[in-house]
Amino acid sequence: MAKFTTRPVIMGKHGVIAAGHYLAAAAGFGIFLKGGNAIDAAVAAGFAETVVEPQENGIGGEAPILVYSADGKRVAAVNGQGIAPKRATVEWFKNEGIDVIPGDGFLPATVPGALDSWVTALANFGTMSLQQVIEPALELAENGYPIYPRLRNTISTNAEKYKSRWPTTAKIYMLDGNVPDEGYILRNPDLAVTFRRLIDAERKGSRAGRKAGLEAARDEFYKGEIARRIADFAAENEVLDSSGKKHRGLIRYEDLADYHARLEEPVSVDYRGYRVYKCGPWCQGPVFLQQLTILEGYNLASLGHNSPNYIHTVIEAAKLAFADRDAYYGDPQFVRVPLDRLLSKEYAAGRRKLIDPEVASLELRPGGGRSIRLEQGRSYPGIYVGDTTKVDAIDRWGNMISATPSGGWIPTSPVIEGLGFPLGTRGQMFSLDPKHPNALMPGKRPRTTLTPSLVTKDGLPFMVFGTPGGDCQDQWALLFFLNFIDFGMSLQEAVDAPLFHTTHFPSSFYPRHASPGHIGLEGRIPAQVREALAANGHKVNVGEEWAGGKILAVRFDHRTGLIQGAASPRVETGYAIGW
Repeated sequence: MAKFTTRPVIMGKHGVIAAGHYLAAAAGFGIFLKGGNAIDAAVAAGFAETVVEPQENGIGGEAPILVYSADGKRVAAVNGQGIAPKRATVEWFKNEGIDVIPGDGFLPATVPGALDSWVTALANFGTMSLQQVIEPALELAENGYPIYPRLRNTISTNAEKYKSRWPTTAKIYMLDGNVPDEGYILRNPDLAVTFRRLIDAERKGSRAGRKAGLEAARDEFYKGEIARRIADFAAENEVLDSSGKKHRGLIRYEDLADYHARLEEPVSVDYRGYRVYKCGPWCQGPVFLQQLTILEGYNLASLGHNSPNYIHTVIEAAKLAFADRDAYYGDPQFVRVPLDRLLSKEYAAGRRKLIDPEVASLELRPGGGRSIRLEQGRSYPGIYVGDTTKVDAIDRWGNMISATPSGGWIPTSPVIEGLGFPLGTRGQMFSLDPKHPNALMPGKRPRTTLTPSLVTKDGLPFMVFGTPGGDCQDQWALLFFLNFIDFGMSLQEAVDAPLFHTTHFPSSFYPRHASPGHIGLEGRIPAQVREALAANGHKVNVGEEWAGGKILAVRFDHRTGLIQGAASPRVETGYAIGW
């Protein structure tokens, strides 16, 4: 008899999509019904998410993407992370007396990468026009959608700031100065106007073909009226940030005009016969692969699922991989990241020897023989560390796409007047140590936490998956993957299983504190397991029973053509749909 799951595994033969909000999933499903492929469907869902999940992402943010092209039988990465403005330098921040880039306001703004990321994926791997895939988002912006608890909580938490300091945000997300009730139909007419500008630009440019139309739309955003409004709003308005001072933005029109998302080769490793792909070291994606190479040396199933030995082993492997992330990762256009060594089986074997099977490490141990004693970080109440959303889709031809949209959150930066969206704050992840591989430099991409996942088997499409969760993304997603591959769970069982993670290493978010030795366990993990972990030296923190990430996954069986999808019940709104 099948094990109980919170939701059924969604199954179909035409297309399955999983998205961070059910209305976004419905938008993608509608594109499938109109004959679109997985990329068309995911881009539609991604634009819809910018409307219905404004606390999780926006077109002022970023969207790393992985695609498997059934026609080309290849995997590609879309580098949809924005770059630092030309005026953003270590010296500028030092002269302002700022040692850590703030997590809010205008100073951490990078050039918005999300719009160009979606357009690049659509142009290279999709079949539809921007107008076709953006219409569901336009309809949601114009006619509205019901406010749900998580969005209302965000508005309520930030209500005073909106009313007193950010009138452009209050105009959209508050009702006569009050927090709207759950179920209130929220509209964003300014964002609808922005979408219509993109559609109009595409229509004019499409006389020279579909791709020309898409390029005209992205030029409207980065070189046209939208770009000028973004730059003027940031340059002309002062915003109080977590430095305790008001600052204008550093971003200018020229920064937007010079930007373009990049189509790149992904990085990958083999794990038990599966090829696992991630974006490059401008995100934290390779840390997932480093964990796999370390864990491949263990018979994980024999340790017992979520046993003390299993959790200890996975946590200790994570500490080692994340230590390398913090020591080596950065934008490879600016720094050399030794991925060949970091992802090699030989390197993993050496790292594996550092894991004591009975004692939790309290040090940060990047490769190279260094060891850093971590200090407990202070808490900073009231700082929003943001969140992220997710889109995964597979179609009947075997096209696969995994995207992790984020940034442009309504709690961290004011909505740009007339455009309906805020700038992102991803620049907070830069280091102000000029010797660090992730040091701030003009034109450089910050090393982010955003990390879609894609897997092939024998060179054929197999699965896409991922989760929101900042530094936990490549921990929770890893647990899902191990649940499915090593423990033989169904897709939904693997999503539902209790999660754990560590906050041992420095956070990627302002103020960048670490919690050495700390691990977080969902409350469903038994007390005897917690006690055994504490006896090994782990500092155990127990959360709610379903406190982890909104894991989404879609898989493809090339032998039968069956597509399966699953969505976590955590974080309220994620859904999978298909037929």
